[in-house]
Amino acid sequence: MELRVILSQIENENEEEIERLLHEYNTENCRTFSFEQKEEDSRIRLCRALLEVLVRAAQPRCQSTCLETLRILSRDKRVLGPVSTRDGILTLARLARIGPDDPRTDTDKDDKQTEEEQQQEVVVVEALKCLCNVVFNSTQAQQVGADVQLAQGLCAQLQAAGGGAAPHEVSLFSLRLLFLLSALRTDVRGLLRKEPRAMALLTDVLVRALDVRWAGRYEAAPPPPADRQGPPPIPAQENERTMEALKVLFNITLSDSSDQDAEHQLRLLVAIMRHLLLLRTLTEEKTEEVHSHAVNLLSNIPMPCLDVLIDVPVQPGQEQCGGKNMAAIQVLLDFMEKRVDRGSNYKEGLTPVLSLLAESSRHHREIRKYIKAKVLPPLKDVKNRPEVGSTIRNKLVRLMTHVDMGVKQSAAEFLFVLCKESVDNLVKYTGYGSAAGLLLSRGLLGGGRGETQYSEDEDSDTEEYKEAKP
Repeated sequence: MELRVILSQIENENEEEIERLLHEYNTENCRTFSFEQKEEDSRIRLCRALLEVLVRAAQPRCQSTCLETLRILSRDKRVLGPVSTRDGILTLARLARIGPDDPRTDTDKDDKQTEEEQQQEVVVVEALKCLCNVVFNSTQAQQVGADVQLAQGLCAQLQAAGGGAAPHEVSLFSLRLLFLLSALRTDVRGLLRKEPRAMALLTDVLVRALDVRWAGRYEAAPPPPADRQGPPPIPAQENERTMEALKVLFNITLSDSSDQDAEHQLRLLVAIMRHLLLLRTLTEEKTEEVHSHAVNLLSNIPMPCLDVLIDVPVQPGQEQCGGKNMAAIQVLLDFMEKRVDRGSNYKEGLTPVLSLLAESSRHHREIRKYIKAKVLPPLKDVKNRPEVGSTIRNKLVRLMTHVDMGVKQSAAEFLFVLCKESVDNLVKYTGYGSAAGLLLSRGLLGGGRGETQYSEDEDSDTEEYKEAKP
């Protein structure tokens, strides 16, 4: 489809012919992600012409077709000039119904939509997709989005829709756009953290998506088991919205806040993360993915708030330590070992959970005691080198000499905390050669302890270790 033909029909303002030609263009280019430079000027003109059509009172079908074309064109960073302007962003925002006064379909209405409502929903979704592409690909659009308070408008949209009760794709791409804005603009991130309703709205999205039923102030009731495998899996659409909301919350919680209301909101999030860690999705891959987002979010939350992970009644069959519920901690340990066994992408895949487990162990005695019993049980195998074997201790010791400095430091720090930052204990479990890097960086090659104060309950040496000890 030649662009000059489309442009000439747009000038004639024949909606039916415009829609037919654009539909043909969209079908031909739906999988096109790189464009020839020779037609760049024509594509810029087409972007400008499409915005003019969208400003006119076009019918929803024509609007959605125009937006689909604009979405395809917005994959090319070089042609986004007309769309990245204030007028362009506001036009797309109006079609996406972003803002407190958007005429969104009342969520209390009957579930049956009229054909017109369905077409309007398609327009909203396509406009949101366009905005996602444009914001991702254009720094100018990111600036305009911040100037016109797009993120605040999205929060108002979520609030008007009842915290995620809007149609799935509308909620999904609203959350995705909010994620992009908060990821790419530090000022937007800071504003959202200070915006009282933002955290509460996103928490409500999670509550709805995960069907959380509160049994206590910071305790989600366990869902009834569906089969021998446990609770029913999170449906695919709810899981998608959950992951997008977690990504936004990760960005927002990067900013510090000492507000008392914020602490309450953070504790609610920890309770929801605990609930999520005990759930599964339809596939093991998706379960690991959503748990990874939960780990990332928990890593941003102040460590004192993580007592919510373990301060719930112990259910039959669940792990416990000192009367504290360790079910979620065991999930995190299993997740960590899976990432170790994968043998690749350690920096992004493994270091966040190692850091989370290390810091939570440093601040919560019961968590440290439980994890130490699992990772560093009393030493019996004293004939083989610490890095030889298939236990989680052996695997982590091998990582202490990894080529990536971040991975090496994370593994060493985790084991050092489990040893209560005792040089003697770390050397006992890992060997002097593996521990040397961490000890050198801490100035502890001559022995001693780290700075953190721990309880005095020292572990005793096994008979096997006493006999092998020089």
